[in-house]
Amino acid sequence: MKRLPASKEFLFGKELEWEEMAPGLTRQIMGYDNVILMARVLFEKGAVGEVHEHHHSQTTYVVSGKFELQVGNVKKIIRAGDGFYVPPHVDHGAICLEKGELIDVFSPIRNDFFN
Repeated sequence: MKRLPASKEFLFGKELEWEEMAPGLTRQIMGYDNVILMARVLFEKGAVGEVHEHHHSQTTYVVSGKFELQVGNVKKIIRAGDGFYVPPHVDHGAICLEKGELIDVFSPIRNDFFN
């Protein structure tokens, strides 16, 4: 696994770059080292986080919006103030029902976010 230097200790959102991940989906990396990574993800209404899996543990906090979330074979509606956990290698994805923002935390770091 490629080792990256850790991020700065203080990160200011207005100074960080946004990356377009898919139509209506943008991501901002908020801090990381080789053990953990946090990202802010903005969804426009109707945007889709395609079903996928990865070897990372993931926990996510819903800052705003409304989403239909799938973890494994279970689908739930989640809203601001909710959260979810995805174990490694479990299929998951989201459909944005109302414009929103998620905070994703991954362990270990998502090296693929830096390619």
